[in-house]
Amino acid sequence: MRRPEQQQKARRRKRGNELGFWFFMVFLRMFGLRGAYGLLYIVCLYYLLFDRPLVSSAVPYITRRFPGCGLVKKRLHVYRLLVGQGKQFIDRYVAICGQGVFDIRLKGYEEFVSSIRGSETGGILLTSHVGNWQVAMTALGEVGKTVHLVMSPAENPDLQNIMYPAGQEGRVKIISPQQYLGGIVEMMKVLRKGDVLSIMGDRRYGARAVEVSFLGDRAWFPYSAFSLAAAAECPVVVLRASKTSRYGYVVDVSNVLHPRYEGRGNKVGQLQPWVQEFVSLIESFVEEHPYECFLFSDVWKEEADEMSA
Repeated sequence: MRRPEQQQKARRRKRGNELGFWFFMVFLRMFGLRGAYGLLYIVCLYYLLFDRPLVSSAVPYITRRFPGCGLVKKRLHVYRLLVGQGKQFIDRYVAICGQGVFDIRLKGYEEFVSSIRGSETGGILLTSHVGNWQVAMTALGEVGKTVHLVMSPAENPDLQNIMYPAGQEGRVKIISPQQYLGGIVEMMKVLRKGDVLSIMGDRRYGARAVEVSFLGDRAWFPYSAFSLAAAAECPVVVLRASKTSRYGYVVDVSNVLHPRYEGRGNKVGQLQPWVQEFVSLIESFVEEHPYECFLFSDVWKEEADEMSA
């Protein structure tokens, strides 16, 4: 019998394959974003009706974001969420391929550049599964420092080939959290060199988490990014990117955090308020953009599964 993680990987491969992506790319080339988006409504309806694990993974978020809604409305919210995620996958492909069709407005860019360049020990760019951080990264331009993404190897090779086409890999450097000690040693080397480390602030990668408040309930989020920042004494820049129209995005990097250890007290306890501040920023984002939160994992469980998107 397959182990649960093997079954999960098989489901992900089933949801995305080269033939399916090919249809979207054809629609994109022939009919533009409008045509590719149109195909999404049919595909996402299929997933809504027949992919029970995918729908179930969205329910913990939908239940808390839209409390008190009935079964039919809950399904409608899940459907709109799946369509929203699909649109951002397509936008990501378009942006990474350099087609340059998006109108991206930057909020806090001067503060971002000043914080990163002004830090002798580099800085951490904290992303999450809300909004479209990949599109946002294409708009941040050059800050004069190398960017290192903490990212697991793609579990779906077809998705990897589509979202990161040949010739694009050299633009970023990847640090795998699956290596020795979760890659912490390499991450500290990056910061001490003065480079930029990009980390997902809501993905555990097996790391420990702290309890915070999120959407009116107890949730658990990892504190590793803040632990690294406190140890390296570098800033944490929170990245949030919202889709405002078919071709419009707002990229907000105005929130800069400076976690520090004080004395020899409980270090995890000292980091918890910083994690809560980050989660509060996510919460304010999803309150305004409810269908741009792709937390397909129950972060309200202390032992949450890894996220699927």
